[in-house]
Amino acid sequence: MITDSPRFEPFSPDPHAVISESGEWIAPFDLDLDDDTLRGMYRNLVLARLIDERLVRLQRLGKTSFVAPGAGHEGAQVGIAHAIEIGRDWLYPYYRDTGLVAAIGWPLEKLFGQMLATRADPARGRQMPAHPGSRALNVFTVASPIASHVPPAVGTALSQKIAGKGDVTVCTFGDGATSEGDWHAGVNFAGAQGAPIVFACENNRYAISVDLNHQTGSGGIAAKAHAYGMPGYLVDGMDVLACYYVMREVVANAREGLGPALVEMAVYRYGPHSSADDDSRYRPAEEVAAWRLRDPIARLRRFLERRSLWGDEAEEGLRSEIAGELDEAVAAAEAAGPQDVDTLFEDVFAELPAHLERQRERYRLARRAAGEDG
Repeated sequence: MITDSPRFEPFSPDPHAVISESGEWIAPFDLDLDDDTLRGMYRNLVLARLIDERLVRLQRLGKTSFVAPGAGHEGAQVGIAHAIEIGRDWLYPYYRDTGLVAAIGWPLEKLFGQMLATRADPARGRQMPAHPGSRALNVFTVASPIASHVPPAVGTALSQKIAGKGDVTVCTFGDGATSEGDWHAGVNFAGAQGAPIVFACENNRYAISVDLNHQTGSGGIAAKAHAYGMPGYLVDGMDVLACYYVMREVVANAREGLGPALVEMAVYRYGPHSSADDDSRYRPAEEVAAWRLRDPIARLRRFLERRSLWGDEAEEGLRSEIAGELDEAVAAAEAAGPQDVDTLFEDVFAELPAHLERQRERYRLARRAAGEDG
């Protein structure tokens, strides 16, 4: 529901924050989340971090070919997850949003199945790792070409506007995506058509090795909203509650027919761009260390501790519990077994064309000749 007095003004020169670095509530409004919700948010932050660490280990063991580390992005991703109506709204994520899809409830077995390309993967091994998608949760499968998911996200939002049921689309991306033509075309069309969509930029200041100052001449990403007739919000992305409250407000506005918004969440990726990147070549270690002091997990923990909602014993129990869940999920994903190449002939056509039928038979004959099953 839209409030008479918006809590967050667009185009603020300073990032919106509601908890301080030391964990104090600093917002000009009262906290309206119960203790269980706050602890649930914290659990999702820790879950995202531990998933990230597990994926890095799996890649180094040679079990997956690619990882896009998300450590440092957790506050933005968990804030978004808690601000949407899961299964009703549509989500168009990007490849670093592992924590986001985990927070909305994508089963961990499927998450690891997708990363390992086993039979636990709903995409049947046809996508790169870190490219989740879910029909049940209304999650559009991640697309590799940067920003290519933005125009389809706007199309979904326009269909929601026509349907008139108050559904919303949320489209996430990194700062590098805002340098692509697809991004500008999609955002412009959304603004012109009043589409019920929220564009959420997880701005970690680097598009691989290209820093933000070499990508844009504007004063940040949120400022670009001026050109497209929508409000732009700058948020401290290391403050999960600020991300949640800003997203909750703009999603509610979109749901009520007030059109799109652009939210810039100032985050930082603690790891390299991907498992194929050496970030020490383009950013100083001192910069990474300074941002680690602003860790979104530690920040919310300090907030919870001030409210006597958390402590060392709870932390130890939570991390042990999540580690067990990850062990089980990885084991289940691996036990599902590798994808059968024969499935390449399935899912595209309702009735397999004759030329593909012939190819499939030749493939099966070749496997039998090689002494393989099939």
